[in-house]
Amino acid sequence: MKKFMYVLLACVFVVSSFSACGNSKNKYYEKSNIVMDTAVTLSAFGPNAKEAVDESFKRLDEIEKMASTTIETSDIYKINNFSGKAYVKVHPEILKMVKASVQYSKLSNGAFDITTGPIINLWGIGTDNERLPSVEEIKAKLPLVGYERISINEAESSIMLKDAGMSIDLGGVAKGFATDEVLKIYKKYNIENGLINLGTSSLYAVGKNKENKDWSVGIKHPRSEDSNAFLGVVKISNEALSTSGDYERYFIKDNKRYHHIMDPKTGYPVDNGVVSDTIVINGDIEDNGMIADILTTTVFSLGAEKGIELLDSMPQVSGEITTSENKIYTSQNFKERITDLNKDFKYAN
Repeated sequence: MKKFMYVLLACVFVVSSFSACGNSKNKYYEKSNIVMDTAVTLSAFGPNAKEAVDESFKRLDEIEKMASTTIETSDIYKINNFSGKAYVKVHPEILKMVKASVQYSKLSNGAFDITTGPIINLWGIGTDNERLPSVEEIKAKLPLVGYERISINEAESSIMLKDAGMSIDLGGVAKGFATDEVLKIYKKYNIENGLINLGTSSLYAVGKNKENKDWSVGIKHPRSEDSNAFLGVVKISNEALSTSGDYERYFIKDNKRYHHIMDPKTGYPVDNGVVSDTIVINGDIEDNGMIADILTTTVFSLGAEKGIELLDSMPQVSGEITTSENKIYTSQNFKERITDLNKDFKYAN
């Protein structure tokens, strides 16, 4: 499940200037590659910057091979293939992601649900086969959605989907989990400053920029075709940031937008007035990247009122929700974090 986020280029250029410094502490290394079906850019400063980045990309490849829905040897492919038939022994990483997903499904009363695979495949949004399914088709697939029918045997590290035809998709979890894994590698190599950018969907800002200031992250304007148009700028340091929107994968039919964030209860794209949301989580929180990734979809699906209520209930977690009326709802103290607010938007609270 792809999401949109743009790191302000000025920040990247400022960081790059470290490469000219003679001090090995400021040695800079950056690498980009296509992983998990998206463009990933990792940058780091320090004597071991190259080692940290290279090892991180190897780790990302490992995660993709476990979590992909299309690689036939992946755990997720096997789980889906054996739905209603048998348990599949999985890697600890997959067990962790699925357990966390179920936890947030319960917390959100099903607003977040990784078993929407049959519905996602039916719509095909973002593929060459995207279409508006019939009411009958959707009704036929809805019985295959339900996180309650994910059976986890933790003792044997195995998972089974109870009904044949069910399928799970970790698109709203895996990139956040991968961000956390890269951060572990950065810490292993004592990287104090850098940027972990996984496909513009999950981002972690390590330390400070060249000027010893927080990193500036531009949040995509949800209704502008200009890739350089921002809703506003959020400054982060040693924090995870994730954002979801209805604007990256969608199609329009009869003047109505159909996007990729599906409502598990209706089988249609979420239609509650939310067009995007952004979540920031303190780096001291364990699994901050994965939680941020999950929460962006969860909060989007819950809507402005319930979404903000959830954010305000979670320590060291904050964010904003943007609606189709160009109103921005913020959790406690998050309004102060947004700078350069686009004139198209105004605060609702």
